[in-house]
Amino acid sequence: MLCPKCGYEQADGNLDCPRCGIIFEKIRTQPILQPLPADKPEEGEDLSYAEQLKDLLFSVKPDTNPFYLGGRGILFLILFLWGFKFFLAPIEDNYPGTSFLHLVNLPFHEAGHVIFGFFGEFIAKLGGSLAQLIMPLICLFTFLIKMRDPFAASVTLWWFGESFMDLAPYINDARALNLILIGGVTGKDVPDFHDWEYILGRLNLLPYDHFLAGMANALGIACMLTAYLWGGYLLYREYAYQRANRTVRGG
Repeated sequence: MLCPKCGYEQADGNLDCPRCGIIFEKIRTQPILQPLPADKPEEGEDLSYAEQLKDLLFSVKPDTNPFYLGGRGILFLILFLWGFKFFLAPIEDNYPGTSFLHLVNLPFHEAGHVIFGFFGEFIAKLGGSLAQLIMPLICLFTFLIKMRDPFAASVTLWWFGESFMDLAPYINDARALNLILIGGVTGKDVPDFHDWEYILGRLNLLPYDHFLAGMANALGIACMLTAYLWGGYLLYREYAYQRANRTVRGG
């Protein structure tokens, strides 16, 4: 079957088009589903960008393997339940720093110090945190634009949020300097060793370390909640197509 709006070829029995989202029930008055010419935007209005963005973010494959879909559902459930452990833990407890994902973030953080070290000491200190946040974004755009897998992109958005929350205890420690850092020392033991003591000190923002940590934590929560909504919607659409296709095959 071809979508009457965008011409996308898909399985018979779909409820709506996985590319443009048009609901077929609303156009059943047309005798044959044939591709129509591309919609021309009204004068002064360009709709192509919005349609392309919708396709990029929400397109799903109607013929997804059921076992593959089930695996995605299990992954979503794990991230959903695990995320609430991050949400409920106080920043001072440094729960993100005790999770195995901290060991995933750490190599990117340390590599950032080296990569951004060419731009001076201040950028080198900030570069660790920047690299830790940039890597999930690189994965997100790779999945979304190159691989056209928005669900995988939603998972990396969750990781991006977790990485923000991983930084929050570090920022929060800028004055107290109690966290154990690489090498088994604290910021009290080695001058200018603590990234965020150095960064906030140079910016005269040390008194705001708790506030900035709270902001980083809140941004992380917002990203993770957005990832749940995005990924959950995509799973729902894939499940709806699976169910519709089973109904058609079953007669």
